[in-house]
Amino acid sequence: MNLSRHLLLPRALAVCALCAASLIGAVGLALPAPSYAMEIVKCTGRPNSEDDPTVIMGATQSRITLETSIEEGEGVEELTVHIPDGTEFATDDLAVTLLTGDDLMTRNDIGYTETVAGQDLTLTFDEPIRQAGHLSVIVYDVYFPQAGGEMQVEATYSTTEQKDIALEGIPVISVDGISVTESLSQWLEEQPWVQTWNSNRFLRLFFDPTLLVTSFPVVLNGFFMSIAVVALAFPLGIPLALVLAFMRLSKFPLWRGIAAVYVNLVRGTPLFLQIYIAFFGLPMAGINIPNFPLGVIVMMLNSGAYMCEIFRAGILSISKGQNEAARSLGMSKLQTMLYVILPQMFRIVIPNLTNEFITLYKDTSLLAAVGVMELVMYARTIVASTGSITPYIVAALFYLVITLPLSRFTRFLEERTRAGHVRTRKRAHAEDAETTKEAPHA
Repeated sequence: MNLSRHLLLPRALAVCALCAASLIGAVGLALPAPSYAMEIVKCTGRPNSEDDPTVIMGATQSRITLETSIEEGEGVEELTVHIPDGTEFATDDLAVTLLTGDDLMTRNDIGYTETVAGQDLTLTFDEPIRQAGHLSVIVYDVYFPQAGGEMQVEATYSTTEQKDIALEGIPVISVDGISVTESLSQWLEEQPWVQTWNSNRFLRLFFDPTLLVTSFPVVLNGFFMSIAVVALAFPLGIPLALVLAFMRLSKFPLWRGIAAVYVNLVRGTPLFLQIYIAFFGLPMAGINIPNFPLGVIVMMLNSGAYMCEIFRAGILSISKGQNEAARSLGMSKLQTMLYVILPQMFRIVIPNLTNEFITLYKDTSLLAAVGVMELVMYARTIVASTGSITPYIVAALFYLVITLPLSRFTRFLEERTRAGHVRTRKRAHAEDAETTKEAPHA
């Protein structure tokens, strides 16, 4: 009997312990789970300018809107918002409201004290917020980093019962980076003298400083494209022009006739018409060539006709005595042309060739009419989006960068050539005079 008692006692204690644990678990399940005072509703960024509210740019005045939900009776005492590192902000126009009502359309002003420590903005409320609703905090004077990126806002809050609770699930804010020129343009836009300048309609339309800055890198791409067209078309046109010049100087009527027809046809019709025929006529004939190489070909064919006349005139300017002297030394026609005529001809025609290069460079602007992305085409895209003529002024500056130095170089070559002719004539007169003096002694 005593043995049975000793065996039953541990079993009874184990059963009691099991029942107690089950009771505690049931009570725990029955009690409501602890809830947090706040949940994130939204965290968004918007530019203060309403030009495009969906795009946030770095180094541009923007705003951050943080909205959280508060349950009835929670008693929120403090909210700390951590603005992303590298972001500049000010609290002069800070807006803190509690949205209540079934439709959350009732705005309630809240008394608070703000404290800024580095990137942390702390709001200490005069009285704990116990009313259910959405707490909205808007920071207006925000400048995200110029490079842009994914900006993460962080927040913690305190209630009457708990301190420093992290607010989870805050979405990131995507910010587009801007270039140095865009940043400079925005800085200029805020300057008083620029605002005064742009208050004049004519100056704003033709010489807007902010557009001058932002247009430069875009139009620069077109400048490189125009230079590429000329850099290919001009050298390729030189051999074509030489062949045409030799054909025009040929003794065979057929060659002269073919060259004359080509040169007169190209020089007698506008380049703009030739571009249209090539870009719209060839595709209709089933010949499809990409825009850039087709533009180079058209410019080469046109320039070759003009350079043909330059070369022909240069060859004819060489005295026949040079040709006869070379032939008397036993040189063939080809050798005479390569080693005697052409070197002198190129020295004579260099100023005219420089003028032709300048003309060809300016004529690349006509390619904009058929969609080739050259200097004028890039400028026109900006003009279409801004309504200002300033990008065309930038394009004109890019033309002048090339044409003015080359024009000056052409004048220098012409003066040097003229001076060389004067020295040659003086030398010839001196030799004639010396010969005359020595003749009687002979």
